Parts: sequence; C-alpha cells; structure tokens
Amino acid sequence: MTDISLPIAATKVSKKNLATTEPLVVRVLLILLAMAFLSLFLLVPLAQVFSSAFAEGIKPYFSAIVEPETWSAIRLTLITAAIAVPLNIVFGLAASWSIAKFDFWGKNLLITLIDLPFSVSPVISGMIFALLFGAQGLLGPWLIEHDLKILFTPTAIVLATIFVTFPFVARELIPLMQSQGRDEEEAALTLGAGGFKTFWKVTLPNAKWGLLYGVILCNARAMGEFGAVSVVSGHIRGLTDTMPLQVEILYNDYNYVGAFTVASLLALLALVTLIAKSVVEWKSHQTFKIDDADEEEVID
Repeated sequence: MTDISLPIAATKVSKKNLATTEPLVVRVLLILLAMAFLSLFLLVPLAQVFSSAFAEGIKPYFSAIVEPETWSAIRLTLITAAIAVPLNIVFGLAASWSIAKFDFWGKNLLITLIDLPFSVSPVISGMIFALLFGAQGLLGPWLIEHDLKILFTPTAIVLATIFVTFPFVARELIPLMQSQGRDEEEAALTLGAGGFKTFWKVTLPNAKWGLLYGVILCNARAMGEFGAVSVVSGHIRGLTDTMPLQVEILYNDYNYVGAFTVASLLALLALVTLIAKSVVEWKSHQTFKIDDADEEEVID
C-alpha cells in the first residue's frame, strides 16, 4: 500500500521553509514598514480622536453623549443596525444557499446584483432612493396621494442602510457553501430529512463561522455608513441624523469635543468589531485545524 502521508509531510516542510527563504534584513524591513504604515494611518488618528474627545475632561465627554440630539443619533444608529442586520442575514442565507446548492436560470445575474452595492458609490445609492421616493420621483406622486412619506425619515435611512450592506453576509457565505459542495445535503435528503431540517442540521452548522463573520462586517458597515444615509436623511436634527452624520454636524458647528466624543464611540464600536472578527477568525481556524488533523488520521 502506498504511503500517501509522505507527500503531505513533504508539503508541510516545504511550506515551512518558504517562510524563511527571505533574508532577515528583508523580513525586518517589511515588518517595520507595515508597523509604520499602521501607526501613521491607524494608531495616530485613533489616539488623536480619543485625546480630543477627553480634551476638556471626563465630565464634558459624558455630557456630550447625553445631549438630546447626540443621544437621538446613537439610538437611531442602533435601531437601524438592529433592523438591517437581521434582514441581511435572512437574505444572505437564502441567496447563498440558492446559489451554492441549486442550478437555476439567472444565477450569474443574481451574483452580479449582489455585488452591485460594492461597485456603486454610497452617494449614488442614496440618490437612487431619492429619485425613487422623492416628490418628483417614480413613486413620489403615489406616496403623496396616499399621505405617505419615506424620504427624509428614519425609514429611508433603514432602506439605504439595507441596500449598502446586503452583500456582506451573502458574499461571505457563497464561496464557503460552494466549497462544501452538496454531498452532505444530498445524503441527509436520501436518509429522509426534509429541506428545512437539512438546512438547520447540516448546512447552517457548516457555515456558522462564515455567517458570524459576515454579520460582524455587516453590522460595522451599518453603524458607520455615511454617504447613502446623508443623501436620504435630510439632516433633520434629533430625528434623521445617525452617529456619522452627527459627527459632521457637531464639527461644522465648531463643537469639537462633541464631534470627537461621537467619533470616539464609533471608534470603540470599530475596535469591538475588530476583536469580534479576530475571535471568529481564530475559532474558525481552530475548527479547520481539527478537521485537517482528522483527515490526516484517516489518510494515515
């Protein structure tokens, strides 16, 4: 019997050696260059944001947070994310499951449409809703006739946020589900499991880390979206301003402590997102290592 574990071991040795072929000087310079780049464009700006937020002390910082308009912006941002993210989870699961597990006419068109918000400027995305729901827009006369208003309301902000964030969950799940194939689902169906039970017991557990990763990215974008929201909000203070918009308003009003206070909250949300993302990546990596170890035992 041929020992196929030798090529695997040789591959691992060759990969290990590939990481040490560059001279030490080159590796040190590359690491220093990366650290300098991160310090200049990430750490220094973040430090400036927090130092400016606490420039007048802790009390003004918390006073700026509980300002009615700022608190309204925080609340609207959280509500928008709480609506947009679950809807995008449903869409992402449905779209990725359909694309990865079934063959149907228009699959490539669906993939292209999912990628559309990535290729369109957020400002253009906001303009689409303005042209659709505005007084002179496609649905404007009908909305006026029925005494309905969408543009310059929180509803428009939620719709715009859903539009710019809906690719994130789907785009994380599609390649993952495609790489997993259909064998396990087909086996479950052969054994008598229904479609929903197959999805709940087989498909979803296999895709859970990709799903969590997509949810984290979707939530981060939903809370930090500026361009599309700025177009459809109307900048009505205390009603349609989200946290990014509130930062701009306070900064233009020369309220620098308030502006940097809200900016620091967004930065904290970003840091929490990065930590959650790192944890998910680590857990996913650990899972894959366990799976690879099991496969090697089977091969041996």
